[in-house]
Amino acid sequence: MSFVNSVTREVNCKIVYVGTGLSGKTTNVQYIYENTQTDRAGKLVSLSTENERTLFFDFLPLSVGEVRGYKTRFHLYTIPGQTFYEASRDFILKGVDGVVFVVDSAPERMDANLEAWDQFQQALIRQGYDLARIPIVIQYNKRDLLNAASREDLEKTFNLAKKPSFDAVANRGEGVMETLESISQMVMDALRGLRANP
Repeated sequence: MSFVNSVTREVNCKIVYVGTGLSGKTTNVQYIYENTQTDRAGKLVSLSTENERTLFFDFLPLSVGEVRGYKTRFHLYTIPGQTFYEASRDFILKGVDGVVFVVDSAPERMDANLEAWDQFQQALIRQGYDLARIPIVIQYNKRDLLNAASREDLEKTFNLAKKPSFDAVANRGEGVMETLESISQMVMDALRGLRANP
């Protein structure tokens, strides 16, 4: 649900990082912010709750091109992972153009990952989104853990629809920009009228 600003000739797109608490959503967005040219990025805003933060910033990447002569500005958000933040989650997902679902690779976090995955899908359904059409990229974070769940098991659990997926170690920046580039391209393809997902 992109917003078009005719004055600045920009299309504003919303990308939301979703996942269980402490999965690496905030780390992803902070890394992107710190590695974005300051003249092309807005201020990083942090809204803290007792257990988790919601982050937001917008930036104007040069590499994604234009849509019908308009530049594209991406607004990146993180979303609280805990169950009791359902209202915040629904509010932040309103008008979303693309989603990055961040999976914590620690085996002991699988139940929390599954709960977050289900809550995220239910939130999109409540708002009338078609899960088969909205651009979604899955990131398997914390791949450096010695006991990390196998990629094969993660794919069977979270990616039966064969969405683009990436391994990451977000606190080292590994896989972060690749994930962003993939979701950005999918959003751009959707804006240009191409099918969002294969």
